[in-house]
Amino acid sequence: MPEPGDAPRRSPQGVPYTELRHIVNADGLHLFCRYWEPASPPRALVFIAHGAGEHSGPYEEIAQRLKERSLLVFAHDHVGHGQSEGERMNIRDFQIYIRDSLQHIDLMKSHRPNLPVFIVGHSMGGAISILTACERPSDFTGVVLIGPMVQMNPESATPFKVFVAKLLNHMLPSLTLGSIESKWVSRDETQVEAYDNDELNYHGRLRVSFGIQLMAAAERIEREIPSISWPFLLLHGDADKLCDIRGSKMMFEKAPSSDKKLTIIEGGYHALHHDLPEVAETVLKDVTSWITDRLPPASTPPQQGS
Repeated sequence: MPEPGDAPRRSPQGVPYTELRHIVNADGLHLFCRYWEPASPPRALVFIAHGAGEHSGPYEEIAQRLKERSLLVFAHDHVGHGQSEGERMNIRDFQIYIRDSLQHIDLMKSHRPNLPVFIVGHSMGGAISILTACERPSDFTGVVLIGPMVQMNPESATPFKVFVAKLLNHMLPSLTLGSIESKWVSRDETQVEAYDNDELNYHGRLRVSFGIQLMAAAERIEREIPSISWPFLLLHGDADKLCDIRGSKMMFEKAPSSDKKLTIIEGGYHALHHDLPEVAETVLKDVTSWITDRLPPASTPPQQGS
């Protein structure tokens, strides 16, 4: 009789990880992975970092567009998200997200050496992307940030509120605050409905301890911005109520990178890739063209007889 400990590890949804593509992080936790592999030899690797409370599934459309351009796209559900292990929406240190991202990127680079590497990040995934690229600035050909979390909203992170949050984190770290309001994700009601009905999304309330980690990440980004030299594209809606656009503007103005672009979408909400159809289409085209414009020219096969 096999011991109970011999039973295969299962995802939070009860699926054995033997049936799911995954990696095991440095803490021994299984992270569910997705891969979009082009039919032709890939010209670059693109890692997608999803946002807080969601998972890698909703990036299918962006990934397919990039795959059509012969790019190998990959992603995982962060610890505590989607089909990955870990306590839901709780992390002892934001650095774990960055460490896991670098682990996955290094794994893909080991299979496909010498290919350019890009990151696409949304919301909290934008913060993960920025800090990941800052750890290895020479490793990345470019970073695309869609409605990224660069700084905390000044109204919700006043010095007094930050002091209270840190005090509460010390005394009651599991105390819950508000939840993510889905109505601010997109102006497209069908997208909001899809977000609400997605069982892999986290629909509960956020813990004080999680908020403290987000604040620490934002503080670290602010310190890193003056040294950012890698190319980046920022896309932000000016009606985004979940991640403050002032953070993107600050990053664009203060980062010394010589290859940087900020596109502001008038009236755009948070998840621009899922906003009104015409906005989402523009964003998909912008992301795809920005990345492909930074690829080395495809080598042409030698002509016969030459």
